[in-house]
Amino acid sequence: MKNNSELQTDVQNAIKWEPLLNAAEIGVTAKDGIVSLTGVVDSYAKKLEAESATKKVIGVRALVENIEVQSPSRWTKTDVEVAKEALTALKSSYSVPDDKVTVTVENGTVTLDGELPWNYQREAAKSAVDYLNGVKSVKNNIKIKSEIHDAIEKKDVENAIARNWSFDDSVINVAVTGTTVTLTGTVNSWYQKNEADRIAWNTPGIWHVKNELMVDYEFSM
Repeated sequence: MKNNSELQTDVQNAIKWEPLLNAAEIGVTAKDGIVSLTGVVDSYAKKLEAESATKKVIGVRALVENIEVQSPSRWTKTDVEVAKEALTALKSSYSVPDDKVTVTVENGTVTLDGELPWNYQREAAKSAVDYLNGVKSVKNNIKIKSEIHDAIEKKDVENAIARNWSFDDSVINVAVTGTTVTLTGTVNSWYQKNEADRIAWNTPGIWHVKNELMVDYEFSM
């Protein structure tokens, strides 16, 4: 088991390894598997990269992120400019249906609202605006309202998870209530937690996923 110092060093090195990031901008502390990130970056994209790099480190059980985005003056844009670029980006995304997502921008924070039939479309909408200059954060309030009305079968979700190679040594429990799938149990990594979430969201007829999986990298069946 890694001690706090070892985990801190591993996360610092993981961040440093990412070409987009300057490790000097981001402070890292670790205690009992909980990693906190602080500092200032010049784009929302870098903030996302720091989060992603941290979650991939073995031993990270929880993440507290307090990174601030301060765009350089040459990238500064008005909220109206950001909104126009966000609408253009959404329209250019083949995964996002036209005129289904509305955009609100306040002080560089982009809020996405609307209803879409699939979660991958919601994720695509967020990805379309994540890397725009002038964006400081993104709130994805898009709701999923499936156009498929077939009953969700618990066994179908369990089989889909079981087919994935990464869950051989994990215990994932599936519960289905109406259009909601709830995942509980323990997995070995953030990757497994996110992958289980993705698979559950691919279920036809799904409206909600409650991902309550615990991450414990020492866990095995």
